[in-house]
Amino acid sequence: MIPLLSTLLLLVATAQHALAASDIALKPCTVISPTSERFFDLNPMRRLPPSESDSKKKKEGEEGSWHAKGYDYNANFTINFCGPVVEELDEVQELDEKLWRNVSAFYERGSKQWAIGLENSEPIFRGRKLILNYTGGSLCPSSSSKSKRALDTREIIEGDDDDDDADKPSKEKPSSERRKSTVISLLCDSDPLAKTSISFVAAVDDCAYFFEGRSPFACGGVHQETQALGPGGVFGVMVMIAVLVYFVGGCVYQRTVMHQRGWRQLPNYAMWAGIWRFFSDMFIILTSSCARFMPSRRGYSRVSLGQDGGRRGRRNEDEDRLIDNLDEEWDD
Repeated sequence: MIPLLSTLLLLVATAQHALAASDIALKPCTVISPTSERFFDLNPMRRLPPSESDSKKKKEGEEGSWHAKGYDYNANFTINFCGPVVEELDEVQELDEKLWRNVSAFYERGSKQWAIGLENSEPIFRGRKLILNYTGGSLCPSSSSKSKRALDTREIIEGDDDDDDADKPSKEKPSSERRKSTVISLLCDSDPLAKTSISFVAAVDDCAYFFEGRSPFACGGVHQETQALGPGGVFGVMVMIAVLVYFVGGCVYQRTVMHQRGWRQLPNYAMWAGIWRFFSDMFIILTSSCARFMPSRRGYSRVSLGQDGGRRGRRNEDEDRLIDNLDEEWDD
């Protein structure tokens, strides 16, 4: 019986592990490491607008997006994790105005702003490195200069009647455009008092920007949603398995070894029969005691006597009369 119980418990543990390792739908801004299978949730790192952030963060001064000093780049950066920046943008250069609300990283010089990446809520792993990548920002300087040259060339050859040659610049323009992008490498900071921080690393030809972020949320943990049962549920499953093994193993033993049949195949049949009789007697006692509180008719009621009853009554009168006569004779 004990080996069977151990086997069932091992199957339950194996099923839970298989569920944890299987592909499941993840929430935005979460990822599972393919090497360590640790779960990473970056949602707490995201800054929300003042209308959506709670009062605790407002008291701690965590309003607005994250900021990184550019040092020798001559510009400071504003970044948010897995969401657009909290600040309202009004002068984003070389980017469609409809996309301004989706900018997740930008820098500004004077009154002008340059987007260096649009919103992305899907972190990825490159080996053991946790990466968050933003793309689709403002045009890179090389692309903007090329597009200007293409426009200038188009103005010069505007008098050309060849429609096919006139269409070539418009077809080649999207392939020559490069837009600013951002790569954020997230590192684990296991210090209990540590807070999330981000720092600027480098910029390649004013088109690709690299940042390094440190946060306790980048350390990973156990995916809570993969646990189908909590501690209480796991204990309940273990109890159910133990009861099942007890009854099945006991029935097999009573039938094959003790050669019992019917209800006597149950393990400890005498004990269970005694418990059943106890509850049956208690039920009878309770129902009989409750029956006394049932409403009933009060007072006397005349019992009608039939023919036999009348004869019995006359016979009693004759006996009384005979006794009275004998008493009188005895007195005389």
